[in-house]
Amino acid sequence: MSKFAKKKDGELPAVSTASLPDIVFMLLFFFMTVTVMKDSSLKVKNELPVASEIKKLEKKDRVITIYVGKPNREYEKIAGTEPKIQLNDKFASPSEVGDFILMERAKKAQELQNVLTTSLKVDKDANMGLISDIKLELRKVNALKVNYTTGSGDAFNNLN
Repeated sequence: MSKFAKKKDGELPAVSTASLPDIVFMLLFFFMTVTVMKDSSLKVKNELPVASEIKKLEKKDRVITIYVGKPNREYEKIAGTEPKIQLNDKFASPSEVGDFILMERAKKAQELQNVLTTSLKVDKDANMGLISDIKLELRKVNALKVNYTTGSGDAFNNLN
């Protein structure tokens, strides 16, 4: 006779679920810290022109975005059908762009304020007069680093 007897039925032991809540909360905290919330909803039509020579912006925290285009169908009654400027979640006139840039610049950290880029996401059907007005306001507040956002493709497709 031996002191130790072997199990003969070969059953597997039950899986311990004691650490399962810890794992779930660890995943929850991970996704809460890395998820970026959407800043604003798009109120203007924004079909971007295409270009063949494009470069991706590396650091999104250094970008201030201005949208330009015709209002979407649900906003046509309020804003009309002419191309409009969208700053965050509201329509604006070209004279409001300078104040918007100064407010956005003030929200950023001190070391980022001199390296901010203004990104213009302009619908391909918007008129150049409105863009010129925006650029004039950007010059007044010394926001001289301007980026035009485009899609990737053949630039000759913009002529259609």
